[in-house]
Amino acid sequence: MSSTLSASAVSAGVLSAFVGFASSFAIVLQGLNGVGATAQEATSGLMILSVTMGLCGVCFSLWKRMPISVAWSTPSAALLATPGIPEGGFDAAVGAFVFAGFLVVITGLWRPLGRLLESIPLSLAQAMLAGILLPLCLVPFEAVAEIPAMALPIVIAWFVAGQINKFLAIPAALVVFVVMLFFNTDASSLDAIRFAQAPVLVLPEFSGSAIIGLGIPIYIVTMASQNIPGVSILRSFGYNPTPGPLFSWTGASSMLGALFGGHSISLTAMTAAICANEDAHKDLTRRYWAAVVAGLVYILFGIFAAGFVGVAELAPRILIGGIAGLALIGALTGAVQGLLYDVKSREPAILTFLITASGLSFYGIGAAFWGLLVGMSLQLWMDWKQRTLQVSQTTENI
Repeated sequence: MSSTLSASAVSAGVLSAFVGFASSFAIVLQGLNGVGATAQEATSGLMILSVTMGLCGVCFSLWKRMPISVAWSTPSAALLATPGIPEGGFDAAVGAFVFAGFLVVITGLWRPLGRLLESIPLSLAQAMLAGILLPLCLVPFEAVAEIPAMALPIVIAWFVAGQINKFLAIPAALVVFVVMLFFNTDASSLDAIRFAQAPVLVLPEFSGSAIIGLGIPIYIVTMASQNIPGVSILRSFGYNPTPGPLFSWTGASSMLGALFGGHSISLTAMTAAICANEDAHKDLTRRYWAAVVAGLVYILFGIFAAGFVGVAELAPRILIGGIAGLALIGALTGAVQGLLYDVKSREPAILTFLITASGLSFYGIGAAFWGLLVGMSLQLWMDWKQRTLQVSQTTENI
């Protein structure tokens, strides 16, 4: 091992895991709390997600000898924060997590389901994601209005650090957050923080409304925003993994993790480049050690997840939401660009975006599903009209 593991790979792996965890663990907590998880269940979910994505990252990278990074599905966590507690509570949400993981497994094994997913225009998938993210990205500025003394320094730290290096933005915001919390929290509360907790088993309840309103959108967002881009990033650095088995194993791991409160893990599109570029190692065939190290660090973070949750619980809820929102602004920027990219799909995409962002709910099914349904319906109608017009013009010319 010492002959192949390099200092640059260790450095890249630690950086990847730190950035991936620090930049989005608040989003995961916000999401799990949003669908009814208790503090113990949210801690269990954060812990099992960190451990399973770490194990998958280590196993995939050693198996394929490629820097295959695995992380929790951040966009899916953002999705959970918006629709409210489903009918049936957190047990029903867990049932939706299991169903979403099952769909990912089937996608890896059965190509027609993957083709069906690919038939959804990318602009509409990005529009749905943008609609999910927009309300969350407004929270930091709502926090500044509500508690400026605590929130404004965090936003300033995020902005200044982000101008230096985008990967430092959220870690810098978290450092300022901890400092502000230290000076605004009673010492006895800090002493009461636990740094370890056993996982909590959650028996799933399979509710139709939760499966449609949460499970299917989680599946679409995870595949479109994480798994497929994750494969594309690896290919851009000269690797060519067979995606089907990777999808199936992450889906199966997600199903297992769901029983302990975790929502979804996937290939990562956010920090994969840290482990896959030449900074990890000059030799393309030895960069996989960076992803192995990242996986081990994720497991370590998972073991001490209770400490992260304990610190977060001491802060005002809007402040945690504000950090989550700051972490998602980059993703929102990319999603907005994606929804406007295809001129022919802009009207359905804007409609999908607006409906999703509105937060409306019918029959217990959240806005993400309805936004995508309406956008797809309009897109199909416009495509049909265009084909009919082309046939009519061809017939007249004949």
